[in-house]
Amino acid sequence: MTWSATARGAHQPDNTAFTQQRLPAWQPLLSASIALPLFFCAGLAFIGLGLGLYYSSNGIKELEYDYTGDPGTGNCSVCAAAGQGRAPPPRCSCAWYFSLPELFQGPVYLYYELTNFYQNNRRYGVSRDDAQLSGLQSSLRHPVNECYPYQYSAAGLPIAPCGAIANSLFNDSFSLWHQRLPGGPYVEVPLDRTGIAWWTDYHVKFRNPPLVNGSLALAFQGTAPPPNWHRPVYELSPDPNNTGFINQDFVVWMRTAALPTFRKLYARIRQGNYSAGLPRGTYRVNITYNYPVRSFGGHKLIIFSSISWMGGKNPFLGIAYLVVGSLCILMGFVMLVVYIRYQDQNDEDEDDE
Repeated sequence: MTWSATARGAHQPDNTAFTQQRLPAWQPLLSASIALPLFFCAGLAFIGLGLGLYYSSNGIKELEYDYTGDPGTGNCSVCAAAGQGRAPPPRCSCAWYFSLPELFQGPVYLYYELTNFYQNNRRYGVSRDDAQLSGLQSSLRHPVNECYPYQYSAAGLPIAPCGAIANSLFNDSFSLWHQRLPGGPYVEVPLDRTGIAWWTDYHVKFRNPPLVNGSLALAFQGTAPPPNWHRPVYELSPDPNNTGFINQDFVVWMRTAALPTFRKLYARIRQGNYSAGLPRGTYRVNITYNYPVRSFGGHKLIIFSSISWMGGKNPFLGIAYLVVGSLCILMGFVMLVVYIRYQDQNDEDEDDE
């Protein structure tokens, strides 16, 4: 008995307010005088925030052009027709002309948009080798099975970068030209292609393999580019800090989108005489048409957009806050009516008693 009591006492918690659950507690009792003001205040706060977000989004200027090349939609239709039944289509160029009657306030961001492209497909989303993309030499030579059928080339060489995501890399290119005066020469607008990828992607997740004798080409020796690529990964850019697995366009593309219609950043316009935005005048966008989209019923667009304190154009967020705020106020009025009605009945019952 003595041993049993001692053992049982050793396993008992300390006699404190915390372990014995004697701490003071506060349990709110929601009454009409508390709940109704909360609903009305929350509703007004949501509506105010929603109005701010909605009007801020509407203040963002956008200029977009669908250059898919559907018949009768412009000179890009020639390129689209030339690529029918071929993947990828032959190199073709087209242009988009537009005029600005006033300053397009900067900073200006240049995006490309794809529609009906399901980057969120499960098999597509896992078709990559993150270890290979981080620069591990062993993964460079032995890609993971998730990359199949873009794991090894027909000659048996490992594909770098492997997988369906890398194989479908967007490869259209754009250049912007400005004509200040009618009949005058066109001057190229500088496009800032640096810093378009997420910082963590560019500095942490993506790394080139160690150089061999100071050469990146030798580091990738013995590998093959993806089937749809016209050049190996180490030739994506002449800039040694923007080629290989750390190429900005490649890193942006490898961050897959959640929806079938998505935009990806191509460049910023913030240098030279265009730091304040795009001045008035006539502009020409030269488009190198490479990427096939008509085979899966997609469209591709080029978009110029300004930004605000909330980022890019996104009216959904403001509308969502407005809807939630309106529902809160509506529910507040409903509960107020119910409270007044049953409060009167309770008063009458008390008078009858």
